[in-house]
Amino acid sequence: MDHILVVDDDPNIRQLLGDYLRSMGYQATTATGGAQMKQIVATLPVDLVVLDLMLDGEDGLELTRELRRERGMPIVILSARGGLLDRILGLEMGADDYLPKPFDPRELVAKIKSVLRRSRSMPGARPADAAAFIGFAGWRLDTRMKQMLSPDGVVVSLGGSDYRTLRTLLDHPNRPLSREFLLDHVFDKEHTPLDRSIDVCISRLRHHLKDAARSAELIRTVRNEGYMLVADVTYEA
Repeated sequence: MDHILVVDDDPNIRQLLGDYLRSMGYQATTATGGAQMKQIVATLPVDLVVLDLMLDGEDGLELTRELRRERGMPIVILSARGGLLDRILGLEMGADDYLPKPFDPRELVAKIKSVLRRSRSMPGARPADAAAFIGFAGWRLDTRMKQMLSPDGVVVSLGGSDYRTLRTLLDHPNRPLSREFLLDHVFDKEHTPLDRSIDVCISRLRHHLKDAARSAELIRTVRNEGYMLVADVTYEA
């Protein structure tokens, strides 16, 4: 479940957006200003920040720049100032998208989905990108040979789509990933809601991993959300 932080000094907007986001299946937390926002992002995993530029006594553009520089998380700006210059400044400070007030909450959710999809598809400077081996639940994935080494030392070779599925799960551990998200990242082709390709890959991966008792629930099905790899992940150069 994606965690969205809404930062706005208007209590009515905070409540409206918090309730609406939760009704749409998100985890939502609200903050009244920059100080509370910084405390929350320092202590909780946040996937995206919805930030009002017109906070009382605070520079929303500077908060945007600090948040991008220090945390690198996606940002959608809200502002009553909907002029072109304000939009350009917000985007230059590091925001991913901009929504002028007043707005329809449905449009905000559409922007949140779009920004999260773009941010997760971009190749970032993550430890996984340069790792020769990725460890999880006693297993080691050799990213160059595209094979796994079981806790008992058994080598398991992976097909291309199974490898890409596992890599995508390992890139987002302990987080439910939708079937659509996995299909977009694993298969470079158009797909339909009835496409079961990713389910076949998950089934094969579960078959490979089932022999280790500790891996019995390593890849979990999360109802109405998708699949989640439940493990601590380590990287070796």
